[in-house]
Formats: sequence, structure tokens, C-alpha cells
Amino acid sequence: MATQDWYSDLGGAPVIQVRGMARGFRQEKRVQESLTAGVERKVLNWLAVRLPAWVNSDHLTAIGSIGMLLAGGSYALARWHRGGLLAAIFFLAVNWFGDSLDGTLARRRNQQRPRYGFYVDHMLDSFGSLFLMSGLALSGYVSPWIAIGMLIAFLLLSVETYLTTYTLGAFHLSHGKLGPTEIRLALVAGNLALYFRGAHVLGGRFLLFDIGGLVGIAVMAIMLIVSAVAHTRRLYREEPRP
Repeated sequence: MATQDWYSDLGGAPVIQVRGMARGFRQEKRVQESLTAGVERKVLNWLAVRLPAWVNSDHLTAIGSIGMLLAGGSYALARWHRGGLLAAIFFLAVNWFGDSLDGTLARRRNQQRPRYGFYVDHMLDSFGSLFLMSGLALSGYVSPWIAIGMLIAFLLLSVETYLTTYTLGAFHLSHGKLGPTEIRLALVAGNLALYFRGAHVLGGRFLLFDIGGLVGIAVMAIMLIVSAVAHTRRLYREEPRP
């Protein structure tokens, strides 16, 4: 069990000291308001209490990362065999299992490592998004420039999230009602549509995933702009020019 030592920083805000944590590290407030958050939280807690004791959060983090790597590989395989689309669905589920459950398990067992977990999880998420978008670009089901655009938009939104965590102490796992699970579900729905109905829409003139990708880029861009403006205004109010 991690030892905890509560004390106050110069501003009087409580800062938590967990075994192995440098003094002065502030544990962020987690904000999760996505459409599936309520159901997902119940499912993750149900799974966490039923995992064997030898399974730890590091195992789950590794499973989630491998799942994302293999999902990207499955998309690349789909260029030659559309069964890769179904394999990608399976590995997206594997990614959800590991990536979503590792933090829940650590919190339930009081084995949190906030700095380590935050850094490793999100570095792996960045590499995972690279693997996934690379696989999509190689699949032939989406134009490479659309895949690159989605990757750039995702990484910029991630940077905004991490800066918000550092400057405002709130880690937003979702933006509005959309979070990682909603993105996975959208990919699953798209994969099924590709598998059963084909890659082209609107009379065969456009790729389904190109349209979906453009919508995704636009949505992420709007989220980024809205969040950046709101957080800049808040920080300006809290730290006015002398």
C-alpha cells in the first residue's frame, strides 16, 4: 500500500505525496464526461475486482499497447484481405481492455504511480496513434493525407490536454461528450460498414473513411480551438499582467 503524506504548497492547495513521488507533484483532477463514461466505469470496476492478483497495471498497459500496434497491422493487412478489418475490431477491443483498465486497477488496489503512469500511458498512446494511422494509410481504405491529418489533429489535441493538466490541474479524458471509447466505437462501425458494404460511398466517388476522417479532423480542430481559447482566457484571468 502506498504511503501518503498530505501537505500544502505555497498557495495552500493540498498536494499528495505517494511513495516514490517527488515532493511538490500535484495529482491532477480527472475529468471524464463522455457519452459512454457511466457504463464504462461500471464495466471497468466489475472487471478490476475479478482480475487475478498476479495481473497488475503494467501488464494491462502492455496489453493495450500491443492491441493498438496489432490494430494498425490489421489495417495494413486489409489492403490485401478485408478480413483485416475484422481483426482490427478485435485488437481495438484488446486495446480498450488494457488501456482503460490499467488505471482503474491501480486505483482500486491503491497502487497508483501518478508520474510514471501519466508519462508512460501517454507516450504509448502517442506511439499507438502513429501505428494506427500508419496502418490506415497503408490499408487503401483512406487517403494517406487524410490519415496524416487525423494524426496531426489528434496529437495537437493531446498536447493541449497535457498542457491543461500541467497548468490547471485537470486531466480531461474526454472533450465534450467524446472520448477514446467513442473514437474506438466509430472505428468499429466504420470497419463493419467497409466489410459489408464496401469502401466507396456517394456513387463510388468518395472513400467512406475519407469522409469520416475529414469529419474527425474538423471535430478535433473545433475541440482544440474551443479548449485553447477557454483555457487561455481562464489562465489570463488567474494570472493578469502586472
